[in-house]
Amino acid sequence: MNKYRTHNCSELTSKNSGEHVILSGWVHKKRDHGNLLFIDLRDSYGTTQCIIEKDKPFFRELEKIQLESVVKINGIVSKRSEETKNKELKTGEIEIKINSYEMLGTCKELPLPVFSDQEYSEEIRLKYRFLDLRRKKIHSNILLRSEVIAFIRQEMIKSGFVEFQTPILTSSSPEGARDFIVPSRLNPGKFYALPQAPQQFKQLIMISGFDKYFQIAPCFRDEDARADRSPGEFYQLDLEMSFVEQEDVFNVVENLFGKIFKKFSDKKILYENFPRISYDETMLKYATDKPDLRNPLEIKDLTKIFERDDVKFEIFKKLVKSGAIVRSIVAKNTKDKPRSFFDNLDKWAKSEGASGMAYFTIEKDKNFLAKGPVGKFFSSDSLKEIMRITNAEVGDSIFFSCNNEAEVLQLMSSARDKIANELNLIDQNTFAFCWIVDYPMYETDKITGKIKFSHNPFSMPQGEEKDLDFKNPLNIKAYQYDIVCNGIELSSGAIRNHKPHLMYKLFDIAGYKKIDVDEKFKGMINALSFGAPPHGGIAPGIDRIMMLLAGEKNIREVTLFPMNQNAEDLMMNAPSEVTEKQLRELNIVIKKK
Repeated sequence: MNKYRTHNCSELTSKNSGEHVILSGWVHKKRDHGNLLFIDLRDSYGTTQCIIEKDKPFFRELEKIQLESVVKINGIVSKRSEETKNKELKTGEIEIKINSYEMLGTCKELPLPVFSDQEYSEEIRLKYRFLDLRRKKIHSNILLRSEVIAFIRQEMIKSGFVEFQTPILTSSSPEGARDFIVPSRLNPGKFYALPQAPQQFKQLIMISGFDKYFQIAPCFRDEDARADRSPGEFYQLDLEMSFVEQEDVFNVVENLFGKIFKKFSDKKILYENFPRISYDETMLKYATDKPDLRNPLEIKDLTKIFERDDVKFEIFKKLVKSGAIVRSIVAKNTKDKPRSFFDNLDKWAKSEGASGMAYFTIEKDKNFLAKGPVGKFFSSDSLKEIMRITNAEVGDSIFFSCNNEAEVLQLMSSARDKIANELNLIDQNTFAFCWIVDYPMYETDKITGKIKFSHNPFSMPQGEEKDLDFKNPLNIKAYQYDIVCNGIELSSGAIRNHKPHLMYKLFDIAGYKKIDVDEKFKGMINALSFGAPPHGGIAPGIDRIMMLLAGEKNIREVTLFPMNQNAEDLMMNAPSEVTEKQLRELNIVIKKK
């Protein structure tokens, strides 16, 4: 028999009444009722109530014991009376009458309480993460994460995928985010890079003749932190398949995600077959390539309306003549909303850096009228045309933004979410997945004006090679795709370019000569020259999947040991300085400012 416990703290029921048991765990709570002391004992599995009477010789010792001390308790299982049963606990119908106890681990004064999930500062929570992880909600999140990853592994193997581990020390890549670099002791002056993703390696696995690969892969990117992005490392379900087209990848992922989200959440999946939305369409309808499809609001282009003679809104008309665009959002049936509703949205837009949002509400007397600050500038005929374009009706309000394309899209994407939340249009008990497809192969760099890859440079362009418009590369679409859920991008993926001569052509457009490609992607381009199959894949982020399943808004709540906003591990004091001896071994000299 294990000397520390016969049962864990979630197992005992009334069936065990009268048994002598041993439990070990943390002192979660104490309640002193004078003649009786109640102790809630907690382990990783649950909580059990233990009681001791005042006449026991060690009553005073337990009365003074610090919360979160670790103790071993010997006692007898006793059924609780009907009125004292706790239906919220698995063990709520019993309690343990303590016969003896043993202190296994003392606890100092706590910097944060473990028995509640109240908010504490990030600094305290991360410095004492081992205590934070004892708290019920985050403890449950981390256990859930483990269950989800185990389930993913199980399902991937069932589907014929084989798990491999790719190298952690690799070469730096000129594309993507900033690398973490590691000095080489044996090769002075040279550096490894930690992988931003196993991108090239998983393609090399396909070229090696393996058909379906997956890995729960650690990835490292020297990026700034966000609510949905860790500042240093994260994990993704990395997968790749040979002899596939885009739809084959979609089928695998949709099947897997359907199973994951049905098994680990009670929320409804809005679309069993995930909608496919082109990049151009999503930017027009939602002003973002990460649309939240729970939100029914759509954005419409009203630029041409401001070219009409019967529209007298001169500010917008002048901007449109100079190249600006106008986008609009219809808020349904808002005629009875108070003026403050509209004014607050205008103030919000200004707080976002815009000049505000123009708006009016459609009314009808004999003709159509527009009520609101700018309503007088629109004729009845122009309102009819606006209603046709936007599907607006009498009683609806229309919000406008006019500016250059980048500014308008940024504001309207946020405004769409803001208005939907104000009107309670989003069903929080649903998951709405979609695929964003048909990404442009290239885009123009806003600073240099040069052509650059818009996404993954190893992607296959759409169409036959002979038909590709190399003279107008911004017209070339790629077999690149993102999977999005509830406005969160879970992953990017692509069908890969497995043809070396075509890769040279595409990289040349982005400013990479053949010698550059051969140097920067030596392993990849060389391997592709020895018979590469058509292949493609994707890599959904485990952390973001967990955020959705756990209903959390910050990735820290589903990550075991996260860093803070400054990419610091406050618990382990990383990053830290190293000794002169270590630097000498690595042939590195630090120049102090």
